[in-house]
Amino acid sequence: VVTSFDLVTLDVAAPDAAAEFWKAVLGLVESEREDGDRWIVLSDADGIRRIGLQRGTPRPGGVHLDLACSPDRFDAECRRIIELGAEMIGDPRHEPYGSIVNLRDPEGYVFDLCAYV
Repeated sequence: VVTSFDLVTLDVAAPDAAAEFWKAVLGLVESEREDGDRWIVLSDADGIRRIGLQRGTPRPGGVHLDLACSPDRFDAECRRIIELGAEMIGDPRHEPYGSIVNLRDPEGYVFDLCAYV
């Protein structure tokens, strides 16, 4: 298997405030930030990514998995996961940090496949 678990992402209305809360609760540090406060990643002291905070609509179940693969495997992994029963939600995006596609598993849970550069 070439796809791995990356981190848990929380959909929140106020990523900056959520980041301050989780940093204080878990002793994490901010390791990534994109588009102001649209996307913030908190890591532990060893630099391991633990929580992603994404500006969105908070709701029960507003948590999704981020899976990661290498950039050269992104297209093949996307196809493989779809062949296993996932549904693509929108087109893949290519951002400064890498590529991302939003997917839904057969039970309806949303998750992302990311290929960081």
